Amino acid sequence: MDFLSDTLVLSRMQFALTAIFHMLWPVLTTGMSIYLVIVEGIWLKTRNKDYYYHARFWSKLFILNFGIGVASGIPMGFQFGTNWAPFSEAVGNFFGSVIGFEASWAFMLEAAFLGIMVFGWDRVNSVIHYLSTILVAIGSNLSTFWILTANSWMQTPAGGELVDGKFIVRDYFEAITNPFMMNSVLHMFFATLETSLFVIGGISAWYILKNRHHEFFSKSFKIVLAAAIAVAPLQLYIGHLSGEQVYHYQPAKLAAMEAQWETIPAGQGGDWSLVAFPNEKAQKNDWEITVPNALGYILEFKKELTLPVKGLKEWQPEDRPHLVGLIYYAFRTMIAIGFFLAGLMLISTLQWMRGKLSPENISQQRWLMGSWIFAAPLGYIAIESGWIVRCVGRQPWTLYGQIRTVNSVSNLPASNVLTSLTAFAVVYSILFFCVLYFGSRIIRRGPRFDLPLPGMESQPAIETQPGEFIPDERPVEAKQ
Repeated sequence: MDFLSDTLVLSRMQFALTAIFHMLWPVLTTGMSIYLVIVEGIWLKTRNKDYYYHARFWSKLFILNFGIGVASGIPMGFQFGTNWAPFSEAVGNFFGSVIGFEASWAFMLEAAFLGIMVFGWDRVNSVIHYLSTILVAIGSNLSTFWILTANSWMQTPAGGELVDGKFIVRDYFEAITNPFMMNSVLHMFFATLETSLFVIGGISAWYILKNRHHEFFSKSFKIVLAAAIAVAPLQLYIGHLSGEQVYHYQPAKLAAMEAQWETIPAGQGGDWSLVAFPNEKAQKNDWEITVPNALGYILEFKKELTLPVKGLKEWQPEDRPHLVGLIYYAFRTMIAIGFFLAGLMLISTLQWMRGKLSPENISQQRWLMGSWIFAAPLGYIAIESGWIVRCVGRQPWTLYGQIRTVNSVSNLPASNVLTSLTAFAVVYSILFFCVLYFGSRIIRRGPRFDLPLPGMESQPAIETQPGEFIPDERPVEAKQ
């Protein structure tokens, strides 16, 4: 276990652990904040109390994710100063500014109006409250913009040059709008939105299967399904555009994503590997199933490739990504989930058109509701897989083509990094199980229908089971 004495390996493992754990929580807050804007807007327009109760119920899960996201995000920033100080010193005049923008523009905006959104229903008028919900959503998604801008710049550095080991920015706008930025921001935006839609849809499907407030949750199910009709296909298309950018700007990463060892010359068709067993030591795939001439159609929608697809053998081992098997299968996992979610959306839409999702029929669609419950965590897996491809595939560079990872790590004793890595693993495991406990508790209790509507007196309610209330709509004589 030589890696236990390697500061670089341990620092990379620590950053991977903290990044993977942290990524779980902003995913839902960024997407669910938009959903909350939608249901509160419907409530204000229709005054249908169900949508008010939807806003109150789903905001509980939003707050839970927001809190853990903040707690797990702070160590991410500190690591650049503790474990990656040489990198921070070299690129701080741009990278540090962008990370600062995320904190000051996005996080502070979100945090400033979160209290009004959560506690202000009876304290501010409806317009101010709705504006607060919108600003929380804007703040949540501004975080996505700035974080992806910073990471995209690491993938395709622009707007300056390295001078004596430090990146000097000549044009901040060019650096911000680096070649990867637009598609990366859009790809992550739609990924968080799609994941949130299927989480909300999966939880709604669980209630419907349990025959608990199935009419109430059929409303949330149909809202997310209507949104998924647009989001799921768009996400597939933007994912394709992101793949095209890798083809043009990061050929070594593309070779790892496809486990392509030999170069395919321009003007020829290339076989696409469906599944394979990459062997880095032998520099070949021990076994694979390929689709003839499919790579050209995937990359350029035509058989013959305009540009060559370089094989991994074109680079020396120290200049190309390692962990090819991880990159290869993480990429395919992301793609498979994207098509599965799009397919589930299509089938659900067809059932909706056939009238099978009406309040009277929706509880009978057990196989469909079960599929949505199964799909609920898949978006998380796809996002984590995408970040593995993005960051592991960038190696051996932190700043692509300019600063190597080996030159970016702090000179720390390996034992110190091992101690902090172990501490993170323990604390994050505890936090993860706490979130599962409190999240499941929120879901088991369900929505509270006894909450007073803004500007109205509290309505009588019946407790159907511990912690669960429904409006008491019996005639006055029956209540007496």
